[in-house]
Amino acid sequence: MTVKLSVSQKIEHLQVPNIGSQSMALSAESSILLHLLQNVLLILFAVSFTPLWTFVAIFSRLFSPFSATTRELEQHRRACLSRSPFTPRTILVTGVGMAKGLAISRAFYREGHTVIGADFEPYYVPVSGRFSRALSKFYRLPHPPTYITALIDIINRNNVDIWVSCSGVASATDDGRAADLVEQATNCKVLQFGLEMTETLHEKHSFIDNTKRIGLNVPVTQLITSVEDAMGFFTQQRQEGSLKSFILKSVGMDDSIRADMTLLPKSDLIATRNHIVRLRPSPSRPFVLQQFISGPEYCTHSIVIRGKVLAFTSCKSAGILMHYKALPVNSELNQAMLQYTDIYVDKMGSAMTGHFSIDFLVDESGTGNLLKRIYPIECNPRAHTAVVMFEGESEKMVEAYLGILKDDPSSVKTATTSSTSGYYWIGHDIVEFIVFPIWGLLTLELGVKDVIESVTTFLEHLLFWREGTFATWDPLPGWWLYCGYWPAMFMLSILTMNWWSKCNVSTNKMFRC
Repeated sequence: MTVKLSVSQKIEHLQVPNIGSQSMALSAESSILLHLLQNVLLILFAVSFTPLWTFVAIFSRLFSPFSATTRELEQHRRACLSRSPFTPRTILVTGVGMAKGLAISRAFYREGHTVIGADFEPYYVPVSGRFSRALSKFYRLPHPPTYITALIDIINRNNVDIWVSCSGVASATDDGRAADLVEQATNCKVLQFGLEMTETLHEKHSFIDNTKRIGLNVPVTQLITSVEDAMGFFTQQRQEGSLKSFILKSVGMDDSIRADMTLLPKSDLIATRNHIVRLRPSPSRPFVLQQFISGPEYCTHSIVIRGKVLAFTSCKSAGILMHYKALPVNSELNQAMLQYTDIYVDKMGSAMTGHFSIDFLVDESGTGNLLKRIYPIECNPRAHTAVVMFEGESEKMVEAYLGILKDDPSSVKTATTSSTSGYYWIGHDIVEFIVFPIWGLLTLELGVKDVIESVTTFLEHLLFWREGTFATWDPLPGWWLYCGYWPAMFMLSILTMNWWSKCNVSTNKMFRC
């Protein structure tokens, strides 16, 4: 049987370097010349668009005060400030260099609050969020061990009422440790799980074990710390007559094997062992074998206050998710994932306060109760970029956050996203839907029809979707993201010879080789 690939799938298989897609990425084995070429071309690409981006940013800055969108925003903010009763709060948002932190900052600003932003700035390259109109102040954060001390100093100096943590993958446990100490040392309320809960939810195997203990369905998952662990597990599965397939996933932050989706065991035991040997599992380099579920992947984002889900949204996921479009609120799948999240949070109890995002796989081969056919594969105990889908409903999202100040947060109605608009990042889309297809056409890997379809997708996003970082009333973060931040990161990659295979424009994440 011949399987017909979509244009997006064909693009993913093009033999070119990439920025965020799952195509033939460069690796540690790729030549230095190719890595240099990848970075130089992207720098030149950014420079070529800088005049256009600069014109758009200046035009937006000068004329947006006269636009209906900006007037409505400022009128709404003034109305909030003059409303009685209304208590403006001082909010600290960390991680404003990422789209999710910026989106949360803009929402609090719109609702009349004072927003202070903070973030790490590697190599002192300014992050895009520091230039947002939504921020009254910005602080560059030091890395541990002085991180928590600096955070507490910022909170005390500015009389911060709420700290909303938007940590990245690598800093999640640092923020969990900080949450415990901030609550002890200040009167500030913290939107972040403590260290123990963060570690439980962050690690794949401990999250699955905890979920199983709660009584919810999970995929078969086994911690692997040696080759023999894996081979013994497969022997046991074979003895039990199991025909399940598994994927070996790194527990840690090894970007070089992130995209390895090899199904195990292979038909040949020697080939299976050789594959596992190549990945080198050990107690200091643990993996998990997780049951492969044949079906689409979805991500969710929740705001949880003392064991209550006060905001929830979901959308289709991908290996590197760069396009967001919320599932309909009343769809069966969205409701099933919300129900699963509600049960999980309720079982965890009132100590649970923070961002809670579960990635699900949906078993479409089965029938019956959908709640029994959705399988959690991992959890992000931190804000998810899916928060951008609340852009048009900032009032509901901010009310959910402010639930932390209420004696009974369950009095707040759960906020959901009703917008049908999609979200994209134009820098990513130009490469994926314009540059790659043209390359494919020149190398005869794609046809003219494929290129037209790809360009049509790009134009649909440009005309009808919303850019995830750029806003006409607040244009500088989007301008700097593409004209300053990313070119600087590519230049630093060359200067430090710290190569990468993929990057996520929205989270500033470079997946190192």
